[in-house]
Amino acid sequence: MSVEMAEMQRKNSIPPIQFGEEVTGAETLLRCLLLEEVEYIFGYPGGAVLPIYDSLYGSYFKHILTRHEQGAIHAADGYARATGKPGVCIATSGPGATNLVTGIATAQMDSVPLVCITGNVAQSLIGTDAFQEANITGITVPITKHSYFVRDVRDLPRIVKEAFHIATTGRPGPVLIDIPKDVANAIAPFTYPDQVEIRGYRAEVVPEDEEVQKFIDAIKSAKRPVIMAGGGIIAASADKELLAFAEKTRIPVINTFMGLGGFPGTHELSLGMPGMHGNFTANQALLNADCVIGLGVRFDDRITMGRTKEFAPNARIVHVDIDPAELGKNVSTAVTVTGDVKNTLERAIPLVTACESEAWIKQLKDWQQKQPYKYKTDGDTLKPQAVIELLYTSTDGEAIVTTDVGQHQMWTAQYYKFKNARSFISSGGLGTMGFGFPAAIGAQIAHPERTTIAVVGDGGFQMTNQELAIVSQYNIPVKVAIVNNQCLGMVRQWQELFYDNRYSQIDLTCSPDFVKLAEAYGVKGLRASTPQEAEAVWAEALAHDGPVVVDFRVAQGENVYPMVAAGDTLDQMELGEE
Repeated sequence: MSVEMAEMQRKNSIPPIQFGEEVTGAETLLRCLLLEEVEYIFGYPGGAVLPIYDSLYGSYFKHILTRHEQGAIHAADGYARATGKPGVCIATSGPGATNLVTGIATAQMDSVPLVCITGNVAQSLIGTDAFQEANITGITVPITKHSYFVRDVRDLPRIVKEAFHIATTGRPGPVLIDIPKDVANAIAPFTYPDQVEIRGYRAEVVPEDEEVQKFIDAIKSAKRPVIMAGGGIIAASADKELLAFAEKTRIPVINTFMGLGGFPGTHELSLGMPGMHGNFTANQALLNADCVIGLGVRFDDRITMGRTKEFAPNARIVHVDIDPAELGKNVSTAVTVTGDVKNTLERAIPLVTACESEAWIKQLKDWQQKQPYKYKTDGDTLKPQAVIELLYTSTDGEAIVTTDVGQHQMWTAQYYKFKNARSFISSGGLGTMGFGFPAAIGAQIAHPERTTIAVVGDGGFQMTNQELAIVSQYNIPVKVAIVNNQCLGMVRQWQELFYDNRYSQIDLTCSPDFVKLAEAYGVKGLRASTPQEAEAVWAEALAHDGPVVVDFRVAQGENVYPMVAAGDTLDQMELGEE
């Protein structure tokens, strides 16, 4: 055992590990996870992973038994996004493994580090259509950074080491390890490599000096520059560097949906979110900028609206990204930097000076004052936007907030001003309903000292609400805020605007009584239908030291505005009656 591994064991007080000892593949796996400093595992047992679960019996790990494999992987995802450390989940073969697929694709789209461990039937049965056999490595090849099928127990330590390395380096993402039952039962001397060497895999991408200098030069002459900060800022833990860079250069900052929290939403240079449901000022900034600096951003279709030639028409685009495949993929760029955004900013900060941007900043502030997010109040009717404002003011923007997908997701992005990185957790790329609640469980487990709120719709919550059993069992104090408009709100909005009010299959009025559902699981349930009730029950929820479900009964017909319709350009924003 190396000196480094011995020190790791000492610091983390993990059980002594005997190298060279003959152990099973299942025990080998757990020892490897210990050496990777894994503390929490989210999972669901089954026949093909029984050797692993037998080794887990009485072990060091904190295993969270979810009530569905999708709950397990979304919780692991929330844990990873809240910490930056890889989330780990386990599922059995066949349906257990395939139930992870949506969560794996969610993590892949949003660049989240996960290590997903699945069992499989014994190798002698592979290809025979054995009970609960599925080719999960073949299924997940397009939605993982890498998928492993372990054929020899002696390869398992190397594979686990590589999996964690691949998941967490470069552009993060999910890695799958499929372990046949015979490999889990096989015996071999325990080893674990100190280092990883993978031919062709370039993990740490350091920008060239010439690229960094071009990046700096492109900014110098800009009079109307804007930074567009994406999820790469958060993945690289570059939020402090972004703040220092923006303040020194006096360049305003737009945060993409995935980048929310990467720059303080209350800062004078913050312009908020652009795109389909972004604000007027952020979109005007892109339309009028002479230089757009994309930092860890994909320039995806919810920002460009697919009209890439009309996107930022007056600007030179400077793009910094660790993934060279993203550079020039969606928009034409004048300057590209291939490398870690944190490293790029660290090297640029000492060399940059303030831009001549004060007139530009004044113009942006004028737009912000004239066209803020706004909505109509209506007496005792509880508006969904008011619910999000209540969550924000009551927590001063300091909570960890997760969401499902739909109208409530967009209202959260608009009205909750995130101050800190890793405080906004949502499925951006895949748009996965059912994500928000289990992700909040993982985030709360990662940060038990912080208020964690799952903002969900009445539709998405019903996809994973069985995980109420977990928060009850372990007294995980997640606060669930259901924005309940008794319909599939975003689908209803599109049917209203683009399908002549033909409301097809969006009625959720037959949903359960969410208060009674919570109480059935032993969780506190509350309900509010007016602004006054909302304030009272939310205060009660925050004061409660355990999990709470709050059913906010909001106006059904409310739409998310501003909105840029699919196929339109950013200058064709519909501001709405509000």
